[in-house]
Amino acid sequence: MYIWQQPDWPKFFWNNDVLLPAVASARFRQGQYLGVMQAAGFDARLQAELSATCEDVIKTSAIEGEVLNPASVRSSIARRLGIPDGGVSPQDRGVDGVVEMILDATKDFASPLTAQRIFGWHAALFPTGYSGKDRIDVGRWRTDSEGAMQVVSNVYAPNPTVHYEAPPADRVAADMDQFIGWFNTGGKEMDGLIRAGLAHLWFVTIHPLDDGNGRVARAIADLAVAQTERTGQRFYSMSSQIEREKKRYYEVLEQTQKAGLDITEWLTWFIGCYVRAIDAADTLSTMVINKGKFWLAQASQPPFSPRQEKVLDKLLEGFEGTVTARKWANICRCSLDTAQRDIADLLARELLVRNPGGGRSTSYSFKWPPVSS
Repeated sequence: MYIWQQPDWPKFFWNNDVLLPAVASARFRQGQYLGVMQAAGFDARLQAELSATCEDVIKTSAIEGEVLNPASVRSSIARRLGIPDGGVSPQDRGVDGVVEMILDATKDFASPLTAQRIFGWHAALFPTGYSGKDRIDVGRWRTDSEGAMQVVSNVYAPNPTVHYEAPPADRVAADMDQFIGWFNTGGKEMDGLIRAGLAHLWFVTIHPLDDGNGRVARAIADLAVAQTERTGQRFYSMSSQIEREKKRYYEVLEQTQKAGLDITEWLTWFIGCYVRAIDAADTLSTMVINKGKFWLAQASQPPFSPRQEKVLDKLLEGFEGTVTARKWANICRCSLDTAQRDIADLLARELLVRNPGGGRSTSYSFKWPPVSS
């Protein structure tokens, strides 16, 4: 028996004694992190948003086995965020569709969830009307014209594994009316993170679309989180963390969909995943803030050459190892003499320091205080 076949579906319930400590911890981490980002300044927040949204778009597709071009993703997001130096790659309709969905869920958090909004996201995900080589119904609820909607692995094996079978198509419209009504009204009475986890599970269990259900479910969860944060910006990626935990994600989802209406285990995992997503974003956010502080501090100094800017950017992003003239020449595609002149200038500015040793093994380290200093 699947969860939607339970007599009281969809009257979900959970153990508050188990969840409340997890929610309290997540809320503390959320407030702590958003406070740091609020103090970071506009430019740093914009760059952090760009990086996090790139991760979200790439990883929500990767969970479904679809590989997007990172440069195209960054370019598409940069155009929409108004970052002039990012939107340089040719437009890609497939990439643009995922970007539009993710940004709409985060930016337009005040608008209600409607069937038409979901259909718009779906049409953006599949602008050609095809999923791979298969023609699909776009911008409407599934009809099951090719048979029951199932989640299957080992498709080409003699005995494919059916992990889940969704409710029949003739009840999808009614199920979605109930879900959307709950999301826009009754769902707002509960904690925002519990609401986001429940929304994700409920939508993906109905599985109302021909394809793209996982991506739309994650966008709806993003919308729920945006409504509780009310910033319109996202500095971390839940989809990226889910992709890192993909095996467990699918395990707990399948276990929940084949059990009763107690979804404590699912919500515990979801809230933990949220905290881990913030923790994972800390390193990236620190780097972005550090870069912003560095370039602001250097604004009154003599300008750097384009080569110096390129290498300094790499150093600020955590370049592994030490700097040598040969590495500099390879990165900047310049001569060793030019690399040595660039390095000598940064030594004079005290942004590089010479490491012990000399001759061909001469190397240099970047000297810049961390954000916490």
